Amino acid sequence: MTRPLVTSGTSDPSVVLRGLEAALAGGPALLPVAEDAPERPDPAPAVVPQRVALVVETSGSTGTGKRVALSSEALLAGAAAADAALGGPGSWVLALPTHYIAGLNVLARSIAAGTTPVVVRPGHFDAAAFADAAERLVTGPAAPRRYTSLVPVQLARVLDDDRATRALAGFDAVLVGGQATPAPLRQRALDAGVRVVTTYGASETSGGCVYDGVPFGTVRAEVVDGELLLAGPMLAEGYLDDDARTAATFVERDGLRWYRTGDAAEVVDGRVRVLGRLDDVVISGGEKVRLGQVERLVRELPGQDSAVVTGRASGEWGEVPVVVTARPIDLETVRDHVGTALGRAARPAAVVVVDAVPMLPSGKPDRRAVRALVAES
Repeated sequence: MTRPLVTSGTSDPSVVLRGLEAALAGGPALLPVAEDAPERPDPAPAVVPQRVALVVETSGSTGTGKRVALSSEALLAGAAAADAALGGPGSWVLALPTHYIAGLNVLARSIAAGTTPVVVRPGHFDAAAFADAAERLVTGPAAPRRYTSLVPVQLARVLDDDRATRALAGFDAVLVGGQATPAPLRQRALDAGVRVVTTYGASETSGGCVYDGVPFGTVRAEVVDGELLLAGPMLAEGYLDDDARTAATFVERDGLRWYRTGDAAEVVDGRVRVLGRLDDVVISGGEKVRLGQVERLVRELPGQDSAVVTGRASGEWGEVPVVVTARPIDLETVRDHVGTALGRAARPAAVVVVDAVPMLPSGKPDRRAVRALVAES
């Protein structure tokens, strides 16, 4: 059995909200697409399997973009488990684009709670606009808590504004995901009284399903051959019209269906620590260096919350890490900090200063653009 797939622009989040409500109730499935997104060479199908309620096009920040197919059951299971982990249903401020899973998550959780999210004024994210939206947020007895979801760059901008920071401190939980949250930024938020919850997940898991390193609800996390695998009721059906990729990414193991994240990780005492992408590795002087670990350390340095680390070919060492940042920093300071923690091979070979680190609308670094910048430098 099938149902129609309706494509919706995302400039008006209320339109996406109504479309998602209809999809979750059994109406046409929804594919939210940003109006300014480049047209894909493979048009979306007119119909999808009956179980599919939502299709999310991934950004393809490190590879080929995909169309992730999610069921109503997966979305609502994720929403229920998240509410339980956070302390109950609530009202949301929407500050994220609704063609990405994090923004759609806010809509799904609002629908499940019977609330309507307050939308931050569209356009370039502005701390004052966030504060205005927070002031308009009204809660009720059935959903008394106050929630919002941000990416790290948004959190940093809010913390630079006193009124917005005070508003943010009034939320019961502030989910921060989309990329690794720098430890200094998280501490800065906590010091300001903001109840930060760092999240990990993907479109394939209906959004964040690991909070502060702990899988919520019935979610299970295991590491197999160095790769993080996740299982739970929130997993996607697979990739639309791509059976081969679906079979390679969603695997059966121990009687459960697992999602292969492509991330290197450790799970110690039930707590997940993501180390970076499995393929985001360089071999420098014969030693394997995980660029995600280097980047995490660089972001601990003052002013480097948004720095990105990528690889560059080297005639002497094979490949070397390179730091790309909008804020100048002394190379030796970086090398000393990284080398002390990870060893000589992990020390960045250069710092490339740019006007602005290339970013995707989702708040993630555009790593392909970053690599291109380094190759040209």
